[in-house]
Amino acid sequence: MPVAPVNLTTVTDRPLHALLLPPATAAGPLLDALAAALNGSGPAILPLDPRLPKARVEALLEAFSPAAVETPEGTQRWHRADPRPRPGAAAGDDGKVPAGVAVVIATSGSTGEPKGVQLPADALLHSARASLDRIGARAGERWLCPLPVSHVAGLGVLVRSLVAGTTPVLTERLHPAEAGLAALGCAHVSLVPTQLRRLLAAGADVAAFGTILLGGAAVPAGLLASARVAGARVITTYGMSETCGGCVYDGVPLAGVSVRTGTGGRIEITGPTLFCGYRGRPGLTRQAMSGGWFATSDLGSLDGTGRLTVHGRADEMINTGGEKVAPAAVAATLETCPGVREAIVIGEPDEEWGERVTAIVVPDAPADPPVLKALRAAVMQRMPHFAAPRVLVLVAEVPLLASGKPDLDALRQLGRREQTPHRLGRG
Repeated sequence: MPVAPVNLTTVTDRPLHALLLPPATAAGPLLDALAAALNGSGPAILPLDPRLPKARVEALLEAFSPAAVETPEGTQRWHRADPRPRPGAAAGDDGKVPAGVAVVIATSGSTGEPKGVQLPADALLHSARASLDRIGARAGERWLCPLPVSHVAGLGVLVRSLVAGTTPVLTERLHPAEAGLAALGCAHVSLVPTQLRRLLAAGADVAAFGTILLGGAAVPAGLLASARVAGARVITTYGMSETCGGCVYDGVPLAGVSVRTGTGGRIEITGPTLFCGYRGRPGLTRQAMSGGWFATSDLGSLDGTGRLTVHGRADEMINTGGEKVAPAAVAATLETCPGVREAIVIGEPDEEWGERVTAIVVPDAPADPPVLKALRAAVMQRMPHFAAPRVLVLVAEVPLLASGKPDLDALRQLGRREQTPHRLGRG
């Protein structure tokens, strides 16, 4: 499947096709459509998860206005339910995208409002080649893709496979009890932290992979240590849809990518892996881009060698009594405590403090869970007293989104239930 771009200099735009193709059963058509999008011989693609509720799929189609929809049954032209021009509508309502765009990724970001991230073929190909080079991938080595290809991390696995000339193994779910990973015949895999944690807990042979790219959420140091003890080679990644996925590996930008911190420590990124705008939303694009730099929603810092440390999302910082708390840092500390298998930290509304720090914990032994007093003490040994959780909520497992990331909305609903058996009290 060739991926070298064809000459598109005489073309100003190209059609956009939405793909509702189950990866596990329609891998061939999916890869063919991606290859044609990348080399310019076919339409640009908007991959959507066919498992989404029908109403959600229809809402995304209305938001991004493709020319057609491809399913296992064939391709059909698509028309908006309301053909009248929308207020403020811009380019993108006609079923076409700029010629260089190969993929549109649907993402809600931090607001829940759908955005169509337009990714040029050149950006996707540069990202894939730089990734393969950084990890030292060899010719013929295959990738396992246990992530939704409608998200940029899963899509990135497919692009790397096309660039490497190999066929990936696509699975809709990597069962945590799967111990025979070597039998899959894949040298590399992209995971989110929860997937890796569950594989380790099940005793899976994570050393069967030559590389595990780990991203999509904060990675606790304890999880990294456990994986490496198990023989895994883990590389942490940082990026988002607007950067073609991970563009910083173990704190170091990929070839051609530059990172800096702006006002208030906001992480900014530039380089050949950047998107070229949000579909039909030029105003939002201008807000996100300035002078070729993309302003992320994350806070971070750079050391003297230029290595990036990510502190968390700016919109997820907890403001308690006027003090700022980074939830990822508190969660990392909690996961070093006895009896804690997994921890997520969120902010809950509080009349006195503005927000209160709430710890949602999966205990190692449900019959003997950790207690709030001990967890507070552990946090206060390493962090300011205001960072210690005031509420502890125990859960059997962390609810996840389709991408494998923690479902923060569901977690906040858990945290707001004032009278439940899980709420242990406040400090």
